[in-house]
Amino acid sequence: METWKSTIGRVSFINCDPLFHGLGTEWNILSAPPSWLTGHLLRNDCLMAPIPAADFADNCDELMLIPDIGISSRGEVGSVLLFGDRKIEEMRDVAIPSDSSTSVRLLKYLLTVQGCDPRLVLMGPDLDTMLNRCDGALLIGDRALNAAREYPERVRMDLGRSWKDYTGDSMVFGVFAARKDTPLATLKLAHRALLERLDQFENDASVRSEVIESSAEKTGQSHQRIQRYFGEVINRLESDDIEGLEKFLESVCGMTSIPARAW
Repeated sequence: METWKSTIGRVSFINCDPLFHGLGTEWNILSAPPSWLTGHLLRNDCLMAPIPAADFADNCDELMLIPDIGISSRGEVGSVLLFGDRKIEEMRDVAIPSDSSTSVRLLKYLLTVQGCDPRLVLMGPDLDTMLNRCDGALLIGDRALNAAREYPERVRMDLGRSWKDYTGDSMVFGVFAARKDTPLATLKLAHRALLERLDQFENDASVRSEVIESSAEKTGQSHQRIQRYFGEVINRLESDDIEGLEKFLESVCGMTSIPARAW
């Protein structure tokens, strides 16, 4: 088998750990920031990968959605956060990272509906550097989790919560996708392998404990925080999550029709 057909992309944050912890050695893992995975997928470096929902919208002619799994929240997400030392409506500029297009596009949308229009400045994802130059700073993933632990007073917006408050819907930050020319039989094997890991995480207390222990060690977060986090970030997509995804793709990304899932 060609290497890419046995390679699954994954986000290099703990938000995918329930899907990948203990995955069989027959699968290679390509770990990268969310937006980087989009490029890997388009270049055929991997079979499928979780990519920013906004990137899927931009590349839907070439990609198809994988059902059942993703990276979503049904309220607070805990790891897509706007930080700052002043109120949002007083921010003149906001530093944004380059590693997730969904969070940036969502932030622009949420600021607009709140009547705010700060200048957005692309920067590396380091909170101190970002806030030295700008009034606000957007961080995602493990960096956001860690910054919130260190500077809780600086958290100005949880984007998952704000989307839920404004729309009433779940927010799907990442979708699993594959190229349209990918063999479905091979895709289904990878899909089943990830779902099996997620089933284990959800239903086997010892596996869940292993994942929490591993994720806490990676991030330096407490076991209690990781336990709570895996209730904030959701990897199994239900019908309500799909409705939220469709609203995001239509309202924020401008898609006029939502492509069917791969099967």
